[in-house]
Amino acid sequence: MSTTLVQVPTSRLRFGHRRADVTPPVGIYHRMWGAARHDRAEGVHRPLFVDVMTLAHRDGGPVHVRVQLDLVGLDRSGYERVAAAAAEGARTPVELVTVTFSHSHSAGFLTADRVPLPGGELIPAYLDGLVETVRTTATASRRNLKPSILSYGFGRCSMAANRDYRDSDREIYCTGFNPDEAAPDLVTVARITDEAGKLRGTLLHYACHPTTLAWDNRLLSPDFIGAAREVVERATRKPCIFILGACGELGPVDGFVGDPAVADRNGRSLGYAGLSALETLPTPGVDREYAGPIVSGATIGTWRDASHDADRFAATTVFRSVYQGCSLALRSLPTTAEFGQEILQWEAQERESLAAGDAVSARDAGARAERARRWLGRVDRMQPALNKTGTHYSLLTAVWLMGDVFWVMCGGEPYHTLQESLSALFPDNPVLVSPLLGPMDVAYLLPSDRYGMGLYQEEPSALAQGCLEVLGTRLYSTMSALTGDA
Repeated sequence: MSTTLVQVPTSRLRFGHRRADVTPPVGIYHRMWGAARHDRAEGVHRPLFVDVMTLAHRDGGPVHVRVQLDLVGLDRSGYERVAAAAAEGARTPVELVTVTFSHSHSAGFLTADRVPLPGGELIPAYLDGLVETVRTTATASRRNLKPSILSYGFGRCSMAANRDYRDSDREIYCTGFNPDEAAPDLVTVARITDEAGKLRGTLLHYACHPTTLAWDNRLLSPDFIGAAREVVERATRKPCIFILGACGELGPVDGFVGDPAVADRNGRSLGYAGLSALETLPTPGVDREYAGPIVSGATIGTWRDASHDADRFAATTVFRSVYQGCSLALRSLPTTAEFGQEILQWEAQERESLAAGDAVSARDAGARAERARRWLGRVDRMQPALNKTGTHYSLLTAVWLMGDVFWVMCGGEPYHTLQESLSALFPDNPVLVSPLLGPMDVAYLLPSDRYGMGLYQEEPSALAQGCLEVLGTRLYSTMSALTGDA
């Protein structure tokens, strides 16, 4: 039987949005990369933003808040303060607030354990200001809440690549462009209009680590995200909200550089792909229906726009949500004392190498000390989310079904296989997976068959082998319940 109706994925709801500049001050602690030889930010490439979205059922009900921040992430205290401020500003329970991150590695590393380091003295005042900005922006977003139609489209962008590269000569895995394995290239866009069809803004969802800029970069930057938004906004004259996809194994083909022009080039490629997808969308609130043949030089099969009938209208106004923790097993970890001792040993080696004039050895030792330092901070921060025996971590998840489309948010940095598996299980419902919900605690979630290979992502991961699959099963169960299929 031939297809005669193609539905354009649609969400009808009340939607509000406001944006604010949250660029940290020059001089703040900036060193995200272990190989970096600077601590303080020395300038600004492009501004960093917070986008606060308020969303609710078209006919009323509670207001849900999505805060999208141009930061690499926040520790537990910072996350909870931002979430509470968003809830207060939007006049909604904090349980209905999610905070996710664009994850630019050039946005500064603004956690409490960095305060004693050079530039860290600026972190507390910055975070105080950030909290207040989120509060006032959430208030403005709620005031902007009005009936809207989100129409979703799809494009392709080859900017991202698999980054689990096998160095065969040295028999190790490196984190970098891997031409031997295909990478997903899906770009999902949403056009946001009012009910009369007037454009209000756009969404841009893409899976790629914002790691164009690396240790040689000394500028605060949203990485490729800044130029991608600029391209779309210049064409539409409306805000473009970037949402990061699941990208544990994905990064730019051209990455790990110090030149901001490369980040801009990456961003333009994504922005143009997003614009192309937006241009394919029909009038809001219509699907595509086969209209029959027309005899011409050939017999032409014609299609027309089909306005939503009452049933289709009702289906696109569905707004259901579930917020819950997913209990995941921890791997065996060193103690805080062992991490502390490791830091001291690497710092001593760094000093010895510097004294000997060996800059490469000093850089490597400094990077190793930084890895251990981050582990120590994360082990301390995980404690409130552990079960009584300390064996399992409660990973935050949130699932929204809005009309035809799932927005799925989860903590950590899952591999893109999570997006692929959920999309395959719900072929009629586009799925937008967003990582990094909540505090920066657990790092990566790898597929079971990727453990024991020597991949970088296993090293900082606090979660045990198999956790990605457990998370996927839990999310599938939640999504099935929301569709009524459970």
